[in-house]
Amino acid sequence: MPIAPLPPCSTAERVSLVERLSVLPFPVREGNAEQNDPGHHLAVLLESRDFWDDRSEEAVDTAQREMDAELAAISDSLTRRWGTSRTVDLWPFTGWDACGEAAPPAPQPFLSLAMVAGDVRVWRVPESDRWVGLAVGQADPEWPLQLLAAVGKVSVLPSR
Repeated sequence: MPIAPLPPCSTAERVSLVERLSVLPFPVREGNAEQNDPGHHLAVLLESRDFWDDRSEEAVDTAQREMDAELAAISDSLTRRWGTSRTVDLWPFTGWDACGEAAPPAPQPFLSLAMVAGDVRVWRVPESDRWVGLAVGQADPEWPLQLLAAVGKVSVLPSR
């Protein structure tokens, strides 16, 4: 799962982390447990509590509203900086085609994002070969909700 430096605690700090990741060199050594896989960065910007003890609708809805509000705030800031985002459906990156047959392996970080989220908001970083994405996801109903930031190479972006 994603590795983040120290968790940022404000919207401005989260935006700053995303901006730093957008220019940070990608790791070059495959299998380095202290870094993300080569060719991308993936970071947790915000994480709710887990839901092992309380999976009530109220608890989950409260956490989801917090994630959605922070996603909107960060998205607004990135849109002002980089222009309009587009939404990328993550279903094609799950490893299965529409008929339930195994599909070719998806590129990272889409494969990791598809395991926890349904879509990702994507911005092209101007004058760069990179994109930045934001997604809210949850690996399992008892686990925390996470607001994730991803940075990848434009070459792995679907054409539309």
